[in-house]
Amino acid sequence: MTSPPAHEPAAAESPHDAAERTLGALREAGLTVASAESLTGGLVTATLTDVPGASTVVRGGVISYATDLKAQVLGVDAQLLAEGGAVQAEVARQMAVGVCRLCSSDLGLATTGVAGPDAQDGHAVGTVFVAVARRGQAPEQVEVRPLVLLGDRQQIRRQTVAAALGLLSEVVADVVAETAAAPSETPATAGTEDSGSSAR
Repeated sequence: MTSPPAHEPAAAESPHDAAERTLGALREAGLTVASAESLTGGLVTATLTDVPGASTVVRGGVISYATDLKAQVLGVDAQLLAEGGAVQAEVARQMAVGVCRLCSSDLGLATTGVAGPDAQDGHAVGTVFVAVARRGQAPEQVEVRPLVLLGDRQQIRRQTVAAALGLLSEVVADVVAETAAAPSETPATAGTEDSGSSAR
């Protein structure tokens, strides 16, 4: 699934507050997360682990800054990378799936894009993709969000962290809602079993 392109997000809360809120939701849902980062270079994982108690939900992270590491470590399709480069929605999806598998987490979060100052593989500065995968999902099922961000290199990286945490929060909320809506199994009662026995 691909969300519509989003532009520069509004600064509604600090990165620390967003991380604290997201970690609280993960903890309450009993979920773990791992991050695969390219342009953010570990900022997502650092932001999450700045919050006390993060170790209960953060499994780890991979900084796959070099394109070849995305294939070698995370299992991103090498031909996909060779043909289109690292800045693609499908690359973000596969990174998220790969880190989820590698770190044995319930959710995998990924960032890839162009922080600048120069364009990359024909993509303008500020072109970013963030993705969140659930354990066991195929890449085509992964939620990915394209972004068109404004500002300098550091601003783009910070905005990417905020967008990634926002998408993670949305996916956690979806998981919680789906779990709550799932029908619970009702075991047969002793009375039902007894009535069946008396009929034999």
